[in-house]
Amino acid sequence: MTEPQDSFLTQEKFEELKTELEHLKTVRRKEVAESLEYARSLGDLSENAEYQEARDMQAAIEERIGHLEQVIKEAQIVGHAKKGHVVGLGSQVTIQKVKEKDSRTYTIVGSEEANIHEHKLSYLSPLGEALMGKAKGDDFDFATPNGKQHYKVLKVD
Repeated sequence: MTEPQDSFLTQEKFEELKTELEHLKTVRRKEVAESLEYARSLGDLSENAEYQEARDMQAAIEERIGHLEQVIKEAQIVGHAKKGHVVGLGSQVTIQKVKEKDSRTYTIVGSEEANIHEHKLSYLSPLGEALMGKAKGDDFDFATPNGKQHYKVLKVD
């Protein structure tokens, strides 16, 4: 039995995944089929590195196609929360660690599009979970490997 997939996506991510799926199905499948055909023409398949590489690529593409089809099928599109409300999916929230000057701003997203380098935080992450339901001015704690951290919500958009 597999874990239930996180099915919350922004409209932008949903469109991006649909585009990737279409590209894999139309362009990449054809490229790999041509590679397999070429590798077969080289002869002995048991010692044919090109053939094995093409088969591995085909398997990876088919696995990704299956994953994307499942994500798209189960996707629940979320919009951005209304300004001034509590933190939810799609919210942009600015937080500050208590007793520090620097603040950080994150967008709360589903796990499929979480990317810390883009400041996109999964609502299922420890910080994301701690932020859900909070409003401007709220203090909150959450556990990290370095111990409990104490933050304040500065802004919710």
